[in-house]
Amino acid sequence: MKSTHLCAATALSTIMLSAVTTPALAQDSQDSTATVASAPGEIIVTARRSEERLQDVPISITVLDQETLTKRNVVSTADLGNYVPSLSVNQQFGPEKASFVIRGFTQSYHTAPTVGVYFADVIAPRANGPTTSGNGAGVGSMFDLENVQVLKGPQGTLFGRNTTGGAILLVPTKPRDRLEGYVQTSLGKYDLRRVEAVLNVPLSDTFRVRLGVDRNKRDGYITNHSGVGPDHYRDTDYIAARLSVVADLTPDLENYTIFSYSRSNTNGDVPKITVCNEAGAGAFLQGDQTQILAFLGCAQVARQEARGDGYWDVESNFAYPRQRIKQWQVINTTTWQASDTLTVKNIASYAEYQEDAAFHLWGDNFIFPQGFPGAGMLFTNAITLVGGRLGHTTDQSTFTEEFQLQGRTLDGRLNWQAGAYLEISKPLGWNSQLIDIFATCSDIANVVCTNPLGIGQISDDSTKDYFNNKGLYAQATYKLTDQLSFTGGFRYTMDRQRDLAERLSIIEAVPGSGYWVSVCQPTVDPATGDLTNSGVVTDPTVCDVTRKIKSNRPTWTMDLEYRPNNDMMLYAKWSRGYRMGSITSNSIGFETVGPEKVDTYEIGAKTSFRGAMPGYFNVTAFYNDFRDQQLTTNTVVAQEYLNRIPPASPNVNAGKSRMWGIEADASIRPFEGLQLNVAYTYLNTKLQEFTPPPVPVYYSAVYSATDVGGPLPLSPKNRVTVSGNYTLPLDDSIGRISFGATYVHTDKNQATSPEATPVYMIKASDLLNLNASWDSVMNSNFDLSFFMTNVTNEARIVFPSQAYHQIGIDGGHVNEPRMWGVRLKYHFGD
Repeated sequence: MKSTHLCAATALSTIMLSAVTTPALAQDSQDSTATVASAPGEIIVTARRSEERLQDVPISITVLDQETLTKRNVVSTADLGNYVPSLSVNQQFGPEKASFVIRGFTQSYHTAPTVGVYFADVIAPRANGPTTSGNGAGVGSMFDLENVQVLKGPQGTLFGRNTTGGAILLVPTKPRDRLEGYVQTSLGKYDLRRVEAVLNVPLSDTFRVRLGVDRNKRDGYITNHSGVGPDHYRDTDYIAARLSVVADLTPDLENYTIFSYSRSNTNGDVPKITVCNEAGAGAFLQGDQTQILAFLGCAQVARQEARGDGYWDVESNFAYPRQRIKQWQVINTTTWQASDTLTVKNIASYAEYQEDAAFHLWGDNFIFPQGFPGAGMLFTNAITLVGGRLGHTTDQSTFTEEFQLQGRTLDGRLNWQAGAYLEISKPLGWNSQLIDIFATCSDIANVVCTNPLGIGQISDDSTKDYFNNKGLYAQATYKLTDQLSFTGGFRYTMDRQRDLAERLSIIEAVPGSGYWVSVCQPTVDPATGDLTNSGVVTDPTVCDVTRKIKSNRPTWTMDLEYRPNNDMMLYAKWSRGYRMGSITSNSIGFETVGPEKVDTYEIGAKTSFRGAMPGYFNVTAFYNDFRDQQLTTNTVVAQEYLNRIPPASPNVNAGKSRMWGIEADASIRPFEGLQLNVAYTYLNTKLQEFTPPPVPVYYSAVYSATDVGGPLPLSPKNRVTVSGNYTLPLDDSIGRISFGATYVHTDKNQATSPEATPVYMIKASDLLNLNASWDSVMNSNFDLSFFMTNVTNEARIVFPSQAYHQIGIDGGHVNEPRMWGVRLKYHFGD
């Protein structure tokens, strides 16, 4: 391993040395990955909580401005995974709830994110429901932005805990001192209808207002052939609104407030079944009745093949799927320029997140085929998740308060900032969900269900989660010489979480009786490790269990920067990252998991050049030492406990991993009008150790969902993005006509252990997107544009179902097919 690291470091040093000997020239680009610069300029980012040139920040960053986002039809943060080489996205529960992976740091079920998503310098509100959520910025947040910045690697000094993989910063457009705005409408495939409108009004010299609305509706592209439930899944239907107000209270005191609201209401997502356990189906025909699910699953696959179904055709028998999300937030930032060398800032926010979800976990439709008794009748389904008996699926509030000081001293040689942070997240009600397991229910809330297999049950997952997070931090950069600087930062974080869980199992009193009773889900005796059962209960509150976890951890960064000239920076740094633990009450015996930490070592170079072909070249090499890793495990419930505890995939601190790689991006303008960009990531990940926890008697097996010695999930080795944009040399009276293309190659990558599912590998992909635009048509205020994504209509599974060992079928969630659309925009103002 040491020799590998030495080779990587030597290779990077050679690149750096080559860069040093290259003439140092100024950057001439507006976007670090794909934007065409309208004029020579420099990208300004806020990666260190203050405005700086991108080339002055010792962090590997990808920046996409609003023009680039629009051309590539980026509608949600989940779409960013198509364009940022180091960023992968887990959309198992739909794009609205996507979780993010950077450099191999994944988020498991019901754990804290590894990538923090920030909107206007504020962390996304908690969304700690029963299913995995990346706690994103909200549906409809990707319009009227200055840019999106993807920071790679731990950001635990200035951005807090839960950024071991990195952070995504969404920077909204701030109200300006001029009258301007636009109205844009989009029409396209699957009956796409989208309208965006923005109005900026300076009401006075000291008071500015900006209002934006985004309404987006599109039919689903997944067709359901079961005749039960909706005809289509993966539709889009949201409205988002944002009001921003800037008030200059005095020449040195500014108050900036953002009100945002979004609501989404769709059918959600459903997996596609692609394979079945043919051996199990054959065993059923030979009299092995335990293989009935494999037999019915293979019958479903046969029906799909007979119809000629493609990847975007499913057969799901769930009647009432939905994915409804509502979120609102207010952010207030007060900035006082106390002196020429001291800035005082206060950032406060309050948000509420509400979700109602119901979906079919595996997309099965178990029907006896022709030639068998009961042919064509619904037999059962495996697992559906619906709204709980106590309230919304997720119902949470989040309050944050951050006080910050920024200053410079010693004739500008020392730049520093320090602050204090508080986050309090409380439930507005129960986070409640019913899990229907092998029971066929016409009314699950009132338990109108049948139990064909004799093992059906309903798991009631209801929790109230309380979070309290505090942090103190400071960071400073000192110029040792005009060319050499040192940056040091430290943060101390104190995390607290309390979970109140009301855990019920609803089971049939006697198989076939149709009479269902409630029992408390088993708890573990802390002294003996044995299960404690309640028997039948009439008062569900007797099942309440409260658990608490806490952790106090330091994080830091140390960085040495060398600038041979104004257009080149070499840097080396060491960062410590930390992610808090979590509570998962339905993982019987493994309800809590502790925090994890990572040490990251990086060396990098940022260079700019001009002349006949202006551009830039940035490169970073990194090594991550990952310990106390929160790993998802797979469990097999012992036969005698099948009716007593629900299936679970608990998280445990059982792993040690290493990740290393190289990230590079470059841009060049060969001649006026043509911009070429390339970004590349090489990522090598490995699970080095898995120390299995003691296995309780009610599990016959507990094993890692990732193989020891194998790669970490959703971590492709090679990923490259190549884009180009050409603007025709036309007179201003005609307008600005440009054509663009983006190509993204992603290597195959492993989503889970081969033991868990036949569809454990996500195949390699080659994504091609095209766009064309005619801005200021015939010197008017109208812009006309066209986009097409996934031009080749490539189809693939992007996340597996992992249902093979449970029900004998497998498949997964599929990618978005070819999309196209046209936009007409009317703009006014400067």
